[in-house]
Amino acid sequence: MVLLVVDTQKLITNEKLYQFEVFESRIKTLIAKARNNNIEVIYVRHDDGEGAELTKGTDEYEIHDGFKPMDGERIFDKFVNSPFKESGLLAYLKDKGEDTIIAVGLQTDYCMDATVKCGFEHGFRMIVPEYTNSTFDNAYMTAEQSYRYYNEFMWKGRYAECVSFEEALALL
Repeated sequence: MVLLVVDTQKLITNEKLYQFEVFESRIKTLIAKARNNNIEVIYVRHDDGEGAELTKGTDEYEIHDGFKPMDGERIFDKFVNSPFKESGLLAYLKDKGEDTIIAVGLQTDYCMDATVKCGFEHGFRMIVPEYTNSTFDNAYMTAEQSYRYYNEFMWKGRYAECVSFEEALALL
């Protein structure tokens, strides 16, 4: 089992996210629990490429200060929504024999959706703890509607086990 922290980069990890305080607190708690129990914490960062706001080499590209990786924790960089495509993450997890991923991070309706679905398609048991992913309002749905749609309808029972925060803590 690994804890996969997806795209919690400085540019997009802020108070405008749905339920930001809960989101931030829960991820900090999960990271601490995983580390205390020798469960690997793996980070993913999204790079939109040269000239974009979310670009490697800028401060805003780095992981949010509250979730900073420790020395030796792996970070995989990606250029598409799925962290399993051409980042090295899939080969790394397969080589280690991992079969279960607790996935947390941003954004619910973009990279988290791709992470959950692609992880499932690659044969991983995907676990999503409640209020450990978030997003912003978009042109079609509020952030709350997006969160509920994916966590309570789209992923649950199809692509992932959407579990309570307490259940996730117990798994770690």
